[in-house]
Amino acid sequence: MSRTIIVSNRLPTKVQRTEGSLTFQPSEGGLATGLGSIYRQDGNLWIGWPGLFVEDSAEEQYVTEQLLPDSMVPVFLTEAEIRDFYEGFSNSTLWHTFHYFTQYATYEQEHWEAYVAVNEKFCRAVLAQTGPTDTIWVHDYQLLLLPEMLRRARPDCTIGFFLHIPFPSYELIRVLPWRRELLQGMLGADLVGFHTFGYMRHFLSAVSQLLGIPTQNGQIETPSRTVLVDAFPMGIDYERYAQVAASEEAKQHEAVYRKALPGVRVILSIDRLDYTKGIAQRLRAFEVLLQRYPEWQSRASLIMLVVPSRDQVPQYQALKEEIDELVGRINAQYRTISWTPIHYFYRSFPLEELAALYRLAEVALATPMRDGMNLVAKEFIASKTTDGPGVLILSERAGAARELSDALIINPTDTNQLAEALHDALVMPGEEQQQRLASLQTLVREYNVFAWTKLFMDRLAYAKIKQLTLATETLSPDTLSALQRAYHAAPQRLLLLDYDGTLAPFHVNPQRAQPDGEMLALLTALTADERNRVVIISGRDRATLQQWLGHLDLDFIAEHGVWLRTRGEDWQLFQPLRSDWKDEIRPILELYVARTAGSFIEDKEYSLVWHYRRADVDLATVRARELMSHLTFLASNTDLQVLEGNKVVEIKNAGINKGTAAARWLSTYASEFVLAIGDDRTDEDTFGAMPPEAYTIKVGSAPRSLARFHVPGVPDVRRLLRALL
Repeated sequence: MSRTIIVSNRLPTKVQRTEGSLTFQPSEGGLATGLGSIYRQDGNLWIGWPGLFVEDSAEEQYVTEQLLPDSMVPVFLTEAEIRDFYEGFSNSTLWHTFHYFTQYATYEQEHWEAYVAVNEKFCRAVLAQTGPTDTIWVHDYQLLLLPEMLRRARPDCTIGFFLHIPFPSYELIRVLPWRRELLQGMLGADLVGFHTFGYMRHFLSAVSQLLGIPTQNGQIETPSRTVLVDAFPMGIDYERYAQVAASEEAKQHEAVYRKALPGVRVILSIDRLDYTKGIAQRLRAFEVLLQRYPEWQSRASLIMLVVPSRDQVPQYQALKEEIDELVGRINAQYRTISWTPIHYFYRSFPLEELAALYRLAEVALATPMRDGMNLVAKEFIASKTTDGPGVLILSERAGAARELSDALIINPTDTNQLAEALHDALVMPGEEQQQRLASLQTLVREYNVFAWTKLFMDRLAYAKIKQLTLATETLSPDTLSALQRAYHAAPQRLLLLDYDGTLAPFHVNPQRAQPDGEMLALLTALTADERNRVVIISGRDRATLQQWLGHLDLDFIAEHGVWLRTRGEDWQLFQPLRSDWKDEIRPILELYVARTAGSFIEDKEYSLVWHYRRADVDLATVRARELMSHLTFLASNTDLQVLEGNKVVEIKNAGINKGTAAARWLSTYASEFVLAIGDDRTDEDTFGAMPPEAYTIKVGSAPRSLARFHVPGVPDVRRLLRALL
């Protein structure tokens, strides 16, 4: 039976060494909360680090045996690996960069090498536990390389990836020396998930800009398959928090707190020690509130819980010192015998006590400078009763802000706005509070962690089905062997080969994509066999093809079928054509060149081409859509047609394409073996003109292609051709 294998840096159980023995206790954190009640179902597994440095193989075996009944499989890491992989690359490089704090980021090659090595260790652990039909769900920034590693080992397996932190803009990702490797690692998944559409958009832009891979409508066409990208706002176990908040233990804690704070309006802040959380900014805003609205002095208190985290790191030490100083100064200035402005706790609290604080608080501050989602905001909502007071103040830079629109949404760097939001929350009429809270609770209850998990898994299954139903079959070793046998057995063979993206890789400057020695040797060897008819079928102009390949014994189809040349003969037009329309169209293309830096016009004898390979990807994509619409409108009711290719838009005479030209060779040269290879939309016309038994091969990703097979790239085409010799 197929299972779901969850993979994350940490297991949902923490193993600790105490007085010579080992203890096992539930881990803290958003991921453990989110998936803790999921992984035990239906024989599923959770693979991750148990938080313990084992002393020997016997202890390693003991921990493994203790965890397995709870459906957990440990990956044991060394102190050096945690230092360089986790504290180093994951948290000193990725965390800072992804949260827009690049001033703290480090770029150490040693840390990167450790990151690669640990991802490989996780890969081996996952492969040892999974079968070919299992679904693997990889989580978070510590394992960005793992999906691609798993993909290389098991090309057909189902892999999902979810990022729990923000994905930053392309301008920040490009700062990373290993940006391409990280993006390629994520693209090993069939489905890549983020909390918000904004993070998703940043990722798609980075893939387009840095990898040059086309993206459209949340789909990425990699050389081997289509990867779906989507937004899945993570929820919480709503009922669990609601039940704990309604428990007698939580109510008792709340009664104690209320007795200690008689007549005081409570504002609550709960966060891990991290500069991304905006803790210092909240303290300054609270101070402004007391200054600007002195009526809240002695009437409102801030309860601030800061959970210790990485306080040995200099940046975090400095943050704690800043928080300590702010709390001390504000309390020293405003404290009275009967009232303390800020109740500050630097430790973690049990869930029942947290629930009591959620119940107690009239206002909750969830105002990070940057946060993937912020589950604290949702925990506060789930813990409240609809008839009691409760106002959520939420940062616009938290992923949750895209959902929780009935909160008071603020800019966390705007101290004045946050102070005013605090005042507005404290004076908000009870009826309005209840209306807002009821709406928020409905949303958080409906889109809980179970709905989140189901939505992601359903979408992952859909992604896999889509790949299998739409994608062209990969040219397998068995198929290649059959192709070779058919080739060698045929007395006459016809080979129709595209040039750019097929025989030669694309170049930002098309004139630099000249044939190299390997290509020339392959074509020379193929044409040396008298049984072969080799046709170069390209969108290139005839002069370029003649200059580059005219000395070889080849046939040519140039400009998508406009010009034809049989070996040993002169060039001829496929049919009489006119070019007077170019004077009307050229000014339009010139306008788009002026509006799109890096684009240019190629003026062929009977067509005009707008190239945008060297232009900014995002801008050029928009301009290409505009130009296609513009030209298509102009070409209506004329004998012109508009073609969109790989980073090009071409307008030419209608009725002539690669397919119609290829059909002439099919009818002229009777062949028992036909091979057609191409990579672009224009090559689909060639594939469509081929007989059913022909070997048609799409280069690159091939969803909805008319080709029978596909190969990833130019090197694979060349290997195929070498295999025929």
